[in-house]
Amino acid sequence: MQIAALLIGLLVTSAAARAEEALVLEGKIALPGVAGRIDHMAVDLARKRLLVAELGNGTLDVVDLTGGRRVAQVTGLHEPQGVAYVQKTDLVVVAGAGDGSVRLFRGDNLSPAGTVALGNDADNVRVDPRSGNVIVGYGSGGLAIIDPEKRQKVGDIKLAAHPESFQLDAGSGRIFANVPDAGHIAVVDLASARQVASWTEAGLRANFPMAIDATGAMIATVYRQPAQLVLLDTTTGAATQRLDTCSDADDVFFDAKRRRIYVSCGAGDVDVFQADAVGYRPLARVATSSGARTALFVPELDRLFVAARASLLRSDAALLVFRPLP
Repeated sequence: MQIAALLIGLLVTSAAARAEEALVLEGKIALPGVAGRIDHMAVDLARKRLLVAELGNGTLDVVDLTGGRRVAQVTGLHEPQGVAYVQKTDLVVVAGAGDGSVRLFRGDNLSPAGTVALGNDADNVRVDPRSGNVIVGYGSGGLAIIDPEKRQKVGDIKLAAHPESFQLDAGSGRIFANVPDAGHIAVVDLASARQVASWTEAGLRANFPMAIDATGAMIATVYRQPAQLVLLDTTTGAATQRLDTCSDADDVFFDAKRRRIYVSCGAGDVDVFQADAVGYRPLARVATSSGARTALFVPELDRLFVAARASLLRSDAALLVFRPLP
């Protein structure tokens, strides 16, 4: 019995050590006065600034990562959800769910630079690295293609229902989009601006976050019902792995340097998965904050930022800054 208890103790200690080795909390950046849900984030690498869409507060915060503090705030937004920085045109793009607008701001001083009306529920934003065009998921089923230089929509792709997270594979010119209300992943050919396939996973619902690996060979999609991370081959759409994960996931990222995947969840955790010779396996579950669903992993800075909303226990919203180890 004593030996068994000792072995169990060693296993628990070993698991805790692995969790500490996966991600270490390096610091917190306060977001004073920010209330309600925080949605997606983007980064302006040249200025070392993080852009934070604060849906419940109707604001966009600009955080100086060198100084670790907020340096500017854009107010008067209507439920900002998606945000992106377009390096080619030095523009910040913010998508609003409340009025369906896509608003553009100059990167240097955040002065207004134009608005594109999409109708309703403008959501996730991605930038096509080949053209510099901005792609925005919106409405009851669409991906809008916006030319930020012209400040206008130049293309539209119809989908079966509202898209949540989507990813662009620049190599193949395809977009993979989670469409949870339709129960599938939509595969879109960007050149022809049309959906060419749909992939479904039996027994799984509510696919929200998605990531694509650096090679374009694999996508990671996280379902909420039940909570599972699914890895799919981008050529065939076949699932290569299904792994249990934390609940209420809203973001997922590949860490190519460490061959890891990070899943951020509203349950108050980040799950870390490690690749080995036969696939991915659970490595650690790292505590964050209840309701902290959204995150951003920035490989160039080697940091994972997790947005923690204000609560009864936390007077101010904050960004939790994690450094991956080793």
